[in-house]
Amino acid sequence: MIPASLRAIPRSAFAHRIGQLAVDTVIVALAYWLAFYFRFDGGAVPKRFDRLFEETILLVVGLKVAIFVGARFYTKWWRFTSVRDLQAIFIGTAVASLAITALFSVWRPDGVVEVPRGVLAFDFLFTLVMIGGVRFAVRSLVERPAMSELFKSNSTSKQVLICGAGDAGNALLRELRSNRTSGINPVGLIDDDPRKLGLRVQGTRVLGDRSALSRVLKDRNVDEVMIAMPTAPGAVMQEIVSTCRAAGVKCTTLPGLPELIAGEVTVSQLREVRVEDVLGRAPVEIDFARAARFLNGKVVLVTGAGGSIGSELCRQIVGVGARRLVMVDHAENNLFEIDLELRERGNAGLVPVIADCRDATAIERVFARERPQVVFHAAAYKHVPMMELNPIEAVANNALATQTLAETSGRHGVERFCLISTDKAVEPKTVMGATKALAERVIEMYGAESLTRFAAVRFGNVLGSSGSVLPIFRRQIAEGGPVTVTHPEMSRFFMTIPEAVQLVIEATGIADGGDIFVLDMGEPVKIIDLARKMIELSGHEPGADIAIEVVGIRPGEKLHEELFNVDEDVSPTRYAKVRRATRQAINPTDLRLGLEDLSRLVGDHDAHGLPSALYSALKLGVPASDATGDTSRTS
Repeated sequence: MIPASLRAIPRSAFAHRIGQLAVDTVIVALAYWLAFYFRFDGGAVPKRFDRLFEETILLVVGLKVAIFVGARFYTKWWRFTSVRDLQAIFIGTAVASLAITALFSVWRPDGVVEVPRGVLAFDFLFTLVMIGGVRFAVRSLVERPAMSELFKSNSTSKQVLICGAGDAGNALLRELRSNRTSGINPVGLIDDDPRKLGLRVQGTRVLGDRSALSRVLKDRNVDEVMIAMPTAPGAVMQEIVSTCRAAGVKCTTLPGLPELIAGEVTVSQLREVRVEDVLGRAPVEIDFARAARFLNGKVVLVTGAGGSIGSELCRQIVGVGARRLVMVDHAENNLFEIDLELRERGNAGLVPVIADCRDATAIERVFARERPQVVFHAAAYKHVPMMELNPIEAVANNALATQTLAETSGRHGVERFCLISTDKAVEPKTVMGATKALAERVIEMYGAESLTRFAAVRFGNVLGSSGSVLPIFRRQIAEGGPVTVTHPEMSRFFMTIPEAVQLVIEATGIADGGDIFVLDMGEPVKIIDLARKMIELSGHEPGADIAIEVVGIRPGEKLHEELFNVDEDVSPTRYAKVRRATRQAINPTDLRLGLEDLSRLVGDHDAHGLPSALYSALKLGVPASDATGDTSRTS
């Protein structure tokens, strides 16, 4: 009877595995015969060993093949054999040889002398070389294009130049070589490592460094440049893009390192160069798997799970071994999308929950049922002008809902709680900023009173998020302009979504209770420079093809955002890009009274009295510029 595990395999895949096993069976038998042949100088076997081969061949072959099956040699296509597979082959072959050696040391067939150690040594070497060799031979034959295709590629294929001869470039080349129908012909590589100049990678020559890019583009008639440098700083990316743009050559790139963590390098991952690729931020260099070990085997709850930050939190949390992920969002479609995405990737233990964080009864029900051990609170309203117009919703969702979640987490024994905060909470001048500042104060209060390790992580604008200026600029560029900015000197801190989320998880792991962590956002970027770069990346000339219009700063808006309040002391943490801000806490009695006043005003829908009560709860005066903003302008 065929085992259930094999019956589940499709017929074509089953036949393929049987074929692989048959080939290996022949190889193992041949290796054993060759071991005898070379051990006894071409077949001159002494009389006392004349029955040894015949009496032991079936045992040797059967035992080796059984071990190979157990080592899962036949679950992969040979055309995709890698160095990691070769390591597995070495281990499997060594285990099989040791097993045979051990067996013959304690037992041998009647009338058969002990197998010579030289035969066993030769058998190991021949088996290793032949088992590994046949797989790499298959891969080599599959990846090597036919002569007719070589001639064809010189005339009609897309001529591409790859920037980067490291691991990513090597993987990309392998993918291109193995895909004969792609119509892509790699004509060369560019790499800044002088040791690689003139060398060949996958048969493709390294033609020079970045200084030679312009010349190579012209000499080789390149149709497209593919950037395979996931850890390259933004300045390098900008230089390559500018050179390609000047030469009229299309430029694509592999995504950054955080985006590549989940899978291997493939041609399908190539995309147009985005503004986040050229902003000049240095890549995060940290052992993320080690930093996120506190999530392994835990039940994790994420609010705002369908949003830009929340959904990326979900992606990274399932990648570090959480036992169950509870995804809470009040927006059905957003929650459906992230749940579907994670399930299609094969993730289990997902619990999507449609609930409003402001609903204490619903939140209590979720906590009682799911028993989360770690909570990431990413649900928030973030658009500054909209919150000026809707202060009741801002206070209810950003401040009071945080209090509800924090109180519920402490009561249910949650181990860690992290609030996603913002640099707009620093010296707040708007309702949105003040609500997030109050949420931070709530975290400080509960952190001092509870066994739960509460923390808030503060950072600036996230590129590509729903509240980012990028989608607005993209829409304005697509419509032909103008691109609107509020002030020529206005600047903001920016970072990518994967980087921000990675640092949030790392900061949560080192929280002691009531901590305020601030992410290192690098240097601030002028909004007008961001607009120029986006126009250039779209293939247009700023000011000539698409105008940039300065529309004036809005009430309460700052020219430059800050990361720390004036009364905060800043200290480093074990992570270079995460700093801790400490300050004197608000009296918890006063803070609770302020929250009660806000809750009463929200219940009474008293939007007029809400701003003064909000700033009063923070022990701040109402900003003179606190007024309704014009939502038609870009932040």
